[in-house]
Amino acid sequence: MYYKAKAQLLELAPKVKIKNTLTGQYLAPHKGRGMEFAEVRHYQQGDDIRSIDWRVTARTGETHTKLFQEEKERPVFIFTDFSNSMLFGSQMLLKSVQAAHISALVAWSACQRGDRIGGIVFNQHSHLELKPSAREKAVLKLCHNLCDSHQQALNAIDEQATNNFSDNLKRLNHLAKPGSLVYLISDFNALDDASFKQLEILSRHCELIGCHISDPFEHQLPAFKQAVTVSANGQDFALPLMDSSFRARFAKNAEQAFSTRFNRLTKSGLNLISFNAATPLELQLVRK
Repeated sequence: MYYKAKAQLLELAPKVKIKNTLTGQYLAPHKGRGMEFAEVRHYQQGDDIRSIDWRVTARTGETHTKLFQEEKERPVFIFTDFSNSMLFGSQMLLKSVQAAHISALVAWSACQRGDRIGGIVFNQHSHLELKPSAREKAVLKLCHNLCDSHQQALNAIDEQATNNFSDNLKRLNHLAKPGSLVYLISDFNALDDASFKQLEILSRHCELIGCHISDPFEHQLPAFKQAVTVSANGQDFALPLMDSSFRARFAKNAEQAFSTRFNRLTKSGLNLISFNAATPLELQLVRK
């Protein structure tokens, strides 16, 4: 509910052509009969006589007709990742909690514009689908799905994952109709070739915005006076945080890994926005 008053921080105006045929809030790229006046041109055979602009016709002595920009509807889909790699945070929030904040903000912004809201919320074991629907009821249902899925993810963090990113992208491809706006909110750590293929398919008929979430520790390790032992995949590793050269190598490798990931996501059709889990969301959006 906090983000209901912050909805104006997001601009959901389309950056690509709207392809579906339903009426709604967005202007289509082609001219026709609609609510938004576009231009006046010479009358052509087949034009609707109801659209004749009699004032321009009388002034010029030649018949002119009005053209309008047709309005189209664009559902907004929110794809929220609560898989294991998202359940990490070193400072203010877990990445998964920041993902929930972004999802809520997108939903309230869409609601404010009158868009229908749909989406998929998933963790390492299950997924929840929300078919497109309108008004505050849709936002609240999404928020309930976020809470339920996140709690399940935390309760089962040590169990073997059975639900992957690619499978949920397939579900999204079936759910999102042409012309939809899709927000994908994740750290994108677990993408394989099948995932990138699904993204490419989705980008052919939808506008994709990727909200990439990371934690400061994923970019730069902190200095510490002794080695720190961490566990991953059932094994223990010693991180020599007192070694500045080790920290520098880690930062360089992390930068290369993030750059490679960003390049491939961009080639797959995503417009990427970077977020971190250590700063309040509204402060990050104001800076952008």
